[in-house]
Amino acid sequence: MAVSGALSRRTHVRRKAPRTFLRRLFRRQKPRLRLETGGDLLVHLNCLLFVHRLAEESRMNAFENKDGIIKKEHVQAAAKVILKKSRG
Repeated sequence: MAVSGALSRRTHVRRKAPRTFLRRLFRRQKPRLRLETGGDLLVHLNCLLFVHRLAEESRMNAFENKDGIIKKEHVQAAAKVILKKSRG
């Protein structure tokens, strides 16, 4: 039996943080910055937590507007709220 072309291929899910990419990015942007051993992992975790909070807040905005799809406006409104909260 032939596999249908409509089926999506499995994508490779990364299980590790892109450490070399983050280190290279830090070196280019801030050459004199000194991070401890796990500093790049903390930055990656912070980024993942921000994206998770953004997705949750966007979903809530879409739900309040009775939309089934998260639109650009929902994400922008959520970003404003999250960035205001994170300022401290």
